[in-house]
Amino acid sequence: MADVEKEPEKTIAEDLVVTKYKLAGEIVNKTLKTLIGLCVVDASVREICTKSDNLLTEETSKVYKKEKDLKKGIAFPTCLSVNNCVCHFSPAKNDADYTLKAGDVVKIDLGAHIDGFIAVAAHTIVVDAAAGQKISGRQADVILAAYWAAQAALRLLKSGSSNYLITDAVQQISESFKCKPIEGMLSHELKQFKIDGEKTIIQNPSEAQRKEHEKCNFETHEVYAIDVIVSTGEGVGREKDTKVSIYKKSDENYMLKLKASRALLAEVKTKYGNMPFNIRSFEEETKARMGVVECVSHKMIEPFQVLYEKPSELVAQFKHTVLLMPNGVNLVTGIPFDVDSYVSEHSIAQAELKELVAQPLGPVKGKGKGKKAAPAAAATAKVESAPAVETKA
Repeated sequence: MADVEKEPEKTIAEDLVVTKYKLAGEIVNKTLKTLIGLCVVDASVREICTKSDNLLTEETSKVYKKEKDLKKGIAFPTCLSVNNCVCHFSPAKNDADYTLKAGDVVKIDLGAHIDGFIAVAAHTIVVDAAAGQKISGRQADVILAAYWAAQAALRLLKSGSSNYLITDAVQQISESFKCKPIEGMLSHELKQFKIDGEKTIIQNPSEAQRKEHEKCNFETHEVYAIDVIVSTGEGVGREKDTKVSIYKKSDENYMLKLKASRALLAEVKTKYGNMPFNIRSFEEETKARMGVVECVSHKMIEPFQVLYEKPSELVAQFKHTVLLMPNGVNLVTGIPFDVDSYVSEHSIAQAELKELVAQPLGPVKGKGKGKKAAPAAAATAKVESAPAVETKA
């Protein structure tokens, strides 16, 4: 990767940058829709993830073909985390696979970038949900909790607003549905070639995390990945014995001893730069696994741990990439979600939050249709695909 720090930072104040975000968003949304169709009974998670990563690579390769030096591709490898698995499940060739079953709650998480401008998304579905049959019980509780918490977060993401307003709203809505957000999970600001920008929104912080985590205000021309992950359980993700398959290069330096480690790092720098990658994408996976150990032990490469809630619990997730434009938020990722397919005995308890999610979402002027929002409780909420997005709640 070139020395980017010497160049002035590119932001969405430039139209071309907005175009690149939207293009990456369209690719992610299109791939996400394809994946949902592949999530059927007896399907292999590994095969779906592999197919999705191939699609992201293929689709991004079709744009900006004339600009040979422009980097593009996967910004976050596809993960399918099922039921109590919180995040980052995307088995490599030699890892244990998972076969989808009817009734599985599946979180699909993925991302693409064009010229380092990142669009990420996550969506939750129930496998083999019969058409016309409503999803109820704890499945509905956790999915609606995550969905509405994400909708509130999107509406609170305003220039001058505080990150802790979102933290508190996500907590309150999750608890309305007798659920809890996963402790300590972060939504990051996105920058060119940087998926984990400095400004963050934390969900369900422990007391220690709350003390350490920095308060910040949002500003126009910033970009965020709003990521809400909610559980029916106590909201704590723990590592089990599942092998990590997703990693990311850090900015640490160290003279690596092993040849396999040096070869891996060189390939990571060339192919992925600072973007997360899956060990599955290396031709010689066993060698790559050997090389990654030394890199991780010296913090040159960071692992994305596969986390789990207790086996009896369920976890749901929604993630959107959002541009803070002068005229309001512009959603570049997110696909339609039919609230009417889910029935819960619970609903948002706080009147002000119920009112908040009923507000239309999107730029104040321009293409917004400006129709009256339906009452939150009876809502059919749709997130239209990028670029012009309005959410009705």
